[in-house]
Amino acid sequence: MISTAIRVARVGSAAELAAAALMTLGYPGLMLAALVPSVPAFAAAAAVTYLADLYLHRKGSYLISLLGKVRAGLSTRFLVRELLLILLLARLDLSKEPVFYAAIACFTIFFGLQAPHGALVTLIGNRRQMPVATRNVDLVSRMSIPDAPPRLLLRRAGVKMLHLDLAAVVGLLVYALAEVKLAGFVGVGVTLALGTLYVVALAPYLRAKRIPPRADKVLKGISAWLREYRPETVLYFSGSPDSAYQVNMWLETMEQLDSRPLIILREREILAKMAPTTVPVICVPGGVHLMNLDLSTVRVTLYAANVGKNIHMLRVPTMKHVFIGHGDSDKAASVNPFSKVYDEVWTAGRAGRDRYAIADVGIRDEDIVEVGRPQLAPIEPWKGAPEDRIPTILYAPTWEGWDDNPGNTSLLLAGENIVKKLVAAEPPVRVLYKPHPFTGTRSKKAGAAHRRIIALIKKAAAERAADPRFTADPAAQARAKAELTRLKARLDALSLAFDEKADEAVTSRDGLVDMRKHEEAARLRAEWNDAYWRSFPTFEHRVISGIEPRLYDCFNASEAMVSDISSVVSDFIASGKPYAVTDSAELGVEEFKRQNTAVRAAVILTNSAAELDQLLDAVRDPAADPLAEDRKELKEYLLGPDEPTSIQQFNTAVANLALKAEARNVGQESRGAAAFHGAELAEAEDVTTA
Repeated sequence: MISTAIRVARVGSAAELAAAALMTLGYPGLMLAALVPSVPAFAAAAAVTYLADLYLHRKGSYLISLLGKVRAGLSTRFLVRELLLILLLARLDLSKEPVFYAAIACFTIFFGLQAPHGALVTLIGNRRQMPVATRNVDLVSRMSIPDAPPRLLLRRAGVKMLHLDLAAVVGLLVYALAEVKLAGFVGVGVTLALGTLYVVALAPYLRAKRIPPRADKVLKGISAWLREYRPETVLYFSGSPDSAYQVNMWLETMEQLDSRPLIILREREILAKMAPTTVPVICVPGGVHLMNLDLSTVRVTLYAANVGKNIHMLRVPTMKHVFIGHGDSDKAASVNPFSKVYDEVWTAGRAGRDRYAIADVGIRDEDIVEVGRPQLAPIEPWKGAPEDRIPTILYAPTWEGWDDNPGNTSLLLAGENIVKKLVAAEPPVRVLYKPHPFTGTRSKKAGAAHRRIIALIKKAAAERAADPRFTADPAAQARAKAELTRLKARLDALSLAFDEKADEAVTSRDGLVDMRKHEEAARLRAEWNDAYWRSFPTFEHRVISGIEPRLYDCFNASEAMVSDISSVVSDFIASGKPYAVTDSAELGVEEFKRQNTAVRAAVILTNSAAELDQLLDAVRDPAADPLAEDRKELKEYLLGPDEPTSIQQFNTAVANLALKAEARNVGQESRGAAAFHGAELAEAEDVTTA
């Protein structure tokens, strides 16, 4: 019942639900205490409403936003509490006392101060918002960006300002209870003084010396930096905050380019969620501002997603435009007809080329270039069954998608069957469950299946821990856990991520990567990953959520994988290890393989997961692996050859396309010059004739 109430109220926990209930009941309690009248009861109800409100704000509860939508916002709640306090004083026959009038004047003036306070906070926030936010761009030598106001003044400014009425409320309650007039006057005076001081403290930060330069100067400075840096290859990205992973997956590739790279983002939310990188980053929310940047040296622009804002860059004819996508799979998104707008479409291997040909969506074969998948370099190749531990099977289902197509995910119909068979397998195997981060975000059924699978794995892990056949090394695991703690502390101390609480102007000014720290962090992350796998027994079933360990680290820790139709399967094929894919829509083996290239070397599972024994046999004995050669051929078909390396192929494709862009630009200049000289000759002939 409590869980249902939490879901209906859209709060995050039972504590939030309790706080919401207390705050909701607190206001009727205030009214009742004022009418009775009872000062102690009023004081208790006021304390409850203050504390519950503050707790919900600190938790960022959705209920706070909901109250604002139904006209019961923060200011209204404070005003109602203050009016009820006035009612309490009137019911106590204090309405003719000077303190009563002082209270009315106090709350009237105090709420009058809310307007200039809110205006100042808004203006300061707007003035400190940069038209172009950056990372790894030297702005200091080109413009003066002052420090931000103290966080104490701007963070949750509205909440802080309204809570200054607490002095007046306490003073007036003391007066009502003990008839100490001085307490009432002091409380009123403190509230008014603090409110006025808060407004006065904010005002200086609107002075010209305290705010960043105006948009035209910032754009001029950024363009000057661009002319000096002379970027050649741009990764352009626009999308929702949840899609930040689509640009993050290309950061390492951009760092390895032979040409000078630049990343252009269109949303501030993406910039905030972008992983640390050494590549210069420019976030340009405004289309007009983007059009006014000097990108004349750029010859190749790479697009990781098909979105409407791409048009702001596609309009530039001096550069060539390439769709590189954010994964390679047989999903419909991999053959989007929108891709016709690009000069070229780059795919991992021959499969991508054939996929477009079969889809017949207007992409010409000569515009497709096979470049491999540079991101897959960390995936280790198959070395056979392990000798020092039981095999590990990774279950990595995709999420439920935007519709109820039964083929979207195996979670709903097959997930529990898969996990039950794996945890009960003999000889035993270890199960790693790494769900898609979007799992359960749209479908309640998928979320429920996900939770049942977690429960199954945790139960199986507990049973295995008590099984005498499996012995752990507590001392080694304790050392690994201590190492994890040390490495995490060191990684946190490096502070590669920018201060989330700093404002945009300061982050842009100070956002220069420290190469030494960046390289050290890469080494420490590798050490952390190694320690993570040593921190628990090699036989322990495990649920892996969150960013770390990464999916590719799970690939390397596994001998086989069970998954669904998604780019995860295509990526896993790079390892050459056995894998299974669930035909949740029950198309049948032949039709399933016909529709989905990536499953042609997979064990095909029905929703009963009865075929899992074939996968386990292949893991335990390579001689019992009839699909090994098929996987090798499919790997090259999907992902391209191993030599040259994918990053070499990618750099070659960039260089070749840059030459085409340069040839086009030179041709345009030649034609323009020829047209100009032709016009001059014609004009001269006209003069001679005349």
